[in-house]
Amino acid sequence: MTDTPSQPPRGASPSFAALRHGDFRIYLVATSAAMMADNIEHVISYWVMFELFRSPALAGFAVLSHWLPFLFLSVYFGALADRFDSRRIIQVAMVLYMGVSLAWAVLFYTETIEVWHAAVLLVIHGIAGVLWSPASQLLIHDIVGRDNLVSAVRLNATGRQFGVFLGPAVGGGLMLALGPAAGLIANVLIYLPLTWWLWKVPYGARRHRGGGTATGGGFADALRVMREVSGNRTILSMILLAGISSLLVGNAFLAQMPEYADDLGTEKADFSYTVLLAANAAGAFVGGMILEARGLLRATPLTAIVLCIIWSFSIAAFAAATDYHLAVGLMFVAGFLHLAYSSMAQALVQLEAPAHLRGRLIGLYQMSNNGMRAFSGITVGLLGSLIGIHWSLALSAVLLLGVTVVLLAFSMRTA
Repeated sequence: MTDTPSQPPRGASPSFAALRHGDFRIYLVATSAAMMADNIEHVISYWVMFELFRSPALAGFAVLSHWLPFLFLSVYFGALADRFDSRRIIQVAMVLYMGVSLAWAVLFYTETIEVWHAAVLLVIHGIAGVLWSPASQLLIHDIVGRDNLVSAVRLNATGRQFGVFLGPAVGGGLMLALGPAAGLIANVLIYLPLTWWLWKVPYGARRHRGGGTATGGGFADALRVMREVSGNRTILSMILLAGISSLLVGNAFLAQMPEYADDLGTEKADFSYTVLLAANAAGAFVGGMILEARGLLRATPLTAIVLCIIWSFSIAAFAAATDYHLAVGLMFVAGFLHLAYSSMAQALVQLEAPAHLRGRLIGLYQMSNNGMRAFSGITVGLLGSLIGIHWSLALSAVLLLGVTVVLLAFSMRTA
C-alpha cells in the first residue's frame, strides 16, 4: 500500500472549496459553537474549582483527564466510528457534554461539590472529547468527499480554533452575568443545534464499509493498524510528525503562559497573559482563513514537515524573547503555523487511509496528536521547574527541530 502518482492533486482547490457544500457550512458553524461550549465549561468549572479547592493537584488532574483519554481510547473509538453511524456517535458525545455541564451546575448551585465529583466529571468530559473526534472527521469526509477534504479539515480546525478563541470571553461573560450554575445551564443550549441537526442529515450512516470491528483498542490495536499500513510512508510520517511535536512541545507552554507574561515585565501580567493566549488562537484562525482564501500550500508530507520545522523556530524564539510585543507576534505566528501543518497532516492521513481502516487511522492520529500532549507537561513543565520554563521550552523546541529535520530527510529520500 504505497502512495501512487495516479492519485489526485491535494490542496490545489478553489478558495474555501468545502464551503460550496451547504451541509458542511451548517456542520462547521454548529461544530464551532459546540467547541466554544466545551471551552465555556472549562472556563467556568476551572475557575470555581480554583476558588473552592485551591488544589494544584486537581488542576494537574484536569490536564491529564483531558489528554489521556486520547492516548488510551482514540483507536477504539475510531473503530466504533468505522462500524457504527458517526452521527449517533457524535450525538452521544454531545449528550455527555451536556450532562457534564448540567452536573456541574447542580453541584455549584447546591454547594455540594467535592473533589471526587470534580474528578469524575473531568474524566467524563475527556471521554466525550475523544469520542467526538474520529466520528467528526469521518462525517466531514462523507459530506465533502475526497476532492475537498483538505479544505474541509482545515476549515474545521479553523472553526474549532475560533470556538477556543471565543470560549473564554463568552464563558467569563456568562459567569459574571448569570453566575456559574446558570451560566453552565445556558451553556447546555449551545450544544443543541449540532445534536438536533444530526438527526436528519443523510451522512454518516454509510460509514460501515465492512471489515471494521470495535474490538481491541489501546496500544495493541494501534500497533496492529500501523503494521497493516506499514507500506504507506505518508500515513506513517504524518502520524509520527504529530506524535513527536505533541510529545516534545505540544501545548504545554500555554499552561505556563502566566509565568511567561510575568517574566516579560509588563505592568498588568494578567492582561498580558490573556493577550498571549488570544494571539495564539487568533493566529490559528487567521492562518486558516488566509490559507483557504488564497488556496495556498499544497498538501504534501514535505510541506507539513517544513511547516513544523518553522513552527519549532517560532516556539524557540518565543522562549528566548525578552520583548513583550515580539512575544505576542511570535505567538500569532506559532498559531498560524500549527494550524497549517496539523490540519494538513490530518487530511493526508484521511486521504491515504483505506476505507475500512479510516476511523481507526484517524483515531491513531488523534492518539498521537492529542494523547502525547499529556507528556509535554514533562518535557516543558517538569523540566521547567528544574532549569526554568524558558530554557525547557527552548530545549524542547530545538530537540523537535532536530527530529523533524531527520524526518524531512527521510521523507525526501522516500518521496
